[in-house]
Amino acid sequence: MGIFNAMNIGIDALKVHSSRLDLVSKNIANIDTPYYTRKIPLVVETERSSFLSVMKQMKESAFGLGAMPYASGSVALSGVVEDPTLGEKLYKPGHPDADENGYIRTSNVDPLVEITDGIMAQRAYEAGLAIISMSKSMADRAVSIGQ
Repeated sequence: MGIFNAMNIGIDALKVHSSRLDLVSKNIANIDTPYYTRKIPLVVETERSSFLSVMKQMKESAFGLGAMPYASGSVALSGVVEDPTLGEKLYKPGHPDADENGYIRTSNVDPLVEITDGIMAQRAYEAGLAIISMSKSMADRAVSIGQ
């Protein structure tokens, strides 16, 4: 794996996890909004090599330079889905969003879940920054060796 491939993985991680943090902040901001449905990001792996493709590469290069194949990959945000659980039903007959029986449905956002998701997204973002920092350090060393 080249230095620029590692940097690209870090950049993809920054994009995805900053989007995750945005969704967490939107969910927390709408905790008290009636009928709001929690948004969940779908994070997927990209460019994953299958076991079969790795075995074929090894078979084809068995008598070559002896380089082991590697599986390169990254992450991507494939979309956002809504949490299917329903919020609590409250009786508030004077509320402008109340139904004909005087009930409103609260949002289904759980602050503890959102804080936990936010911490996980922040740590994943920091890991992406570390990947970029290490790649930059390796590139600097490679340049200094060449001088």
